[in-house]
Amino acid sequence: MSEPPLKAKELPIATLMQARLRKVRDLEETGIAPFAVGFVPNISAAEFHNRFEHTASHETCDDVVRMAGRIIALRVIGKAAFLRIRDSSGDFQAYLARDAIGADQYKLVKKLDTGDIVGVAGRPFRTRTGELSVLASEMQVLTKSLRPLPEKWHGLTDVEIRHRQRYVDLIVNPHTREIVRTRSRIVSHIRNFLAQRGFLEVETPMMQPIPGGATARPFITHHHALGRDLYLRIAPELYLKRLLVGGLERVFEINRNFRNEGISTQHNPEFTMLEFYQAYATFGDLMNLTEELISSLALEIAGKHTIVYGDHEVDLAPPWRRMTVKEALVRYAGVDVNEVDDRNTMFVKAVDMGIDVRKEDSLGKLQMLVFDEVVEEKLWGPIFIYHYPVEVSPLARRNDEDPTVTDRFELYITGREIANAFTELTDPLDQRARFEEQVLARNAGDEEAHFLDEDFLRALEYGMPPAAGEGVGIDRLVMLLTNSPSIREVILFPHMRPEKGVG
Repeated sequence: MSEPPLKAKELPIATLMQARLRKVRDLEETGIAPFAVGFVPNISAAEFHNRFEHTASHETCDDVVRMAGRIIALRVIGKAAFLRIRDSSGDFQAYLARDAIGADQYKLVKKLDTGDIVGVAGRPFRTRTGELSVLASEMQVLTKSLRPLPEKWHGLTDVEIRHRQRYVDLIVNPHTREIVRTRSRIVSHIRNFLAQRGFLEVETPMMQPIPGGATARPFITHHHALGRDLYLRIAPELYLKRLLVGGLERVFEINRNFRNEGISTQHNPEFTMLEFYQAYATFGDLMNLTEELISSLALEIAGKHTIVYGDHEVDLAPPWRRMTVKEALVRYAGVDVNEVDDRNTMFVKAVDMGIDVRKEDSLGKLQMLVFDEVVEEKLWGPIFIYHYPVEVSPLARRNDEDPTVTDRFELYITGREIANAFTELTDPLDQRARFEEQVLARNAGDEEAHFLDEDFLRALEYGMPPAAGEGVGIDRLVMLLTNSPSIREVILFPHMRPEKGVG
């Protein structure tokens, strides 16, 4: 007994591609270019629906529209064909009747596949089922697709393929395209928000002779003409502060940073940050500014302050809670209020939690190890955690009342750090001493410790005005406002492990 014939969706990709290649040759032999130019649309799918939504049933408009896009569904019924076509704004239906477009053009329908890009011209009308469509009088093949789309064109669910082949994800998943649009709106809102408050957008080097501004392992490259190694920037901070020295009192940069770290749902080695600096301001001023910025973003994107993330709601209406690092350790990590400043207690606490500690770790370092292990994930927020230990804040100003901590805060929402800010250290002597401590840590094996930047110290010696600065993770902010569980959902082309079988 012979096996039943395979359906098209069950055929190997190579076989399907060969069939499409034959159609390319057939088109060429009949004088039709399978990869054509010259068709110019005059209306998008979204505009089409908005403009002609009041078209009555069976009514045909006099307007002639020209529309183009990718075929994502194709149905042929005798002498008529229905094409569902997708452009960047949405979907529309084209109705091709042999009597309307002519027998010669209708023959082209047999050469079409889902994935092909076509242009159609015709009049808007409603079908018998009431769907607004284009009654085509002309159809042109613009790009013949050689590789078939996923079988379920309305939704690609394989996460690996979605992230690795983002171009396919964008074709078949409207939600992915909506995230891209939302990200653009978020960045535009941030730019306008800061510009309205007198901030100047600037650009600083992405390749730096000395990496600085963050605690991270950098990527290293080599410039042959200069004969020196350079580093992809881990943060623009030290260059933006140089601009404060130069008299630019409010500056910001929406920048790409690169950190040679692990990959996870929250981390990508290449990511986007907003950094801004304001002269004559303190970290308290930036708390207020941050509340205003992110709450206004919620109104812009969601239309209200309350958003949904995962299975929970997040209320972004100000004012937000504020709590010191030590208060958070007492409340969320079970540290006794009388022992939070005791190094031995914090050391034992960290060991009991299975945290990898060293004998020489300071009190501040131990506090933050426990904080990162236990407290961070409990900060659903929004909440500002402030007064970080000096040991983990080498660029922040010491607090006047307690010099063991700094005037620094981090903003947490849904258990993730969203922003990091502090009143800037302007004392070049104190800054040099802290850089030197970082150098010692680097020499002892800490690959993420800061380098000593003599040119930055020279800039501080000219005098930097009192100021506050902040970094906001754009990717995590987009995750929050689009209810995305992974950073890979909001980065168009995330870094991934090499694909098997692909060089």
